[in-house]
Amino acid sequence: MKTLQAPDAVVMIRPHHFCSNPETRDDNAFQTLSNHTATATSEAARGEFDVAVKALRKAGVRVHVFDDTGKTTPDSVFPNNWFSTHTGGHVAIYPMFAPNRRLERRTDVIEMLKRDYRVQDVIDYSGLEQDGLALEGTGAMVLDHIGRIAYTVQSNRADPVLLERFCTHFNYEPIAFEARDAQGRDVYHTNVLMGIGTDYALICLDMIVDAHRRATVAQRLEESGRQVIDLTHAQIGEFAGNAIELTGDRRVLALSSRALRCLRPEQLAVIEKTAQPLPLDIPTIETAGGSVRCMLAGIHLTRRTERSL
Repeated sequence: MKTLQAPDAVVMIRPHHFCSNPETRDDNAFQTLSNHTATATSEAARGEFDVAVKALRKAGVRVHVFDDTGKTTPDSVFPNNWFSTHTGGHVAIYPMFAPNRRLERRTDVIEMLKRDYRVQDVIDYSGLEQDGLALEGTGAMVLDHIGRIAYTVQSNRADPVLLERFCTHFNYEPIAFEARDAQGRDVYHTNVLMGIGTDYALICLDMIVDAHRRATVAQRLEESGRQVIDLTHAQIGEFAGNAIELTGDRRVLALSSRALRCLRPEQLAVIEKTAQPLPLDIPTIETAGGSVRCMLAGIHLTRRTERSL
């Protein structure tokens, strides 16, 4: 059954010139360098992408695929950073931190949403890049669409002023916090350390620096009626937090094969009460510092009927 938290459709961008983005390596500790040639890496990423699309469609998820042939957009496979959609017909377009990531925004995706779904308005924050502001969509924010909370790690990719502006426009409560990994490095995106489903939440609470803030986040998740699955630093390193719940023939949790392998049986048991894990094998794509959640831009909009198209 579809819920506010688990959309039944996604946008995905097929990469044709994929590589680990040199403009984001300084603050993304999840990026790793590949020993393959650029051509081999790109081909491997594209193959992983196509298999992932087939698996999602087989599970009953509607997937809108767009091809990216630009040679200057190595991270285009991660569209959740530049736009998001919201119930009631609302779309947001975001300012990006790295200059070459700003080139990922494309009008054809927004036009498709307007054509196939009911879109009331599009709020475009991207011009604020000129003021040095960034808020990288549902990478920077993990949204509780039911409880209307925007959980946000403080970073150069999530400006606090812009976060407040987004929350005012879209009716979310901001909960911001500092987060660091086991080596003391700042976490660049919230969605690598947490993912929120309808009935459960994946999160590494230990990465939240301030003890009071850590307790607040745990309390708010529990107050929402969700069971908290507390992940370890090692599991976050395997992208276990970078997952998204979707609605297909049944509710599924899309995550990477690597992430699924590191989950403990008792953690899986919580997820499997209401959702079926859907592992996608994307080892090449993960070298860019993102995983399955980053690849899927959820569509929280009402689909137009044939009569209204």
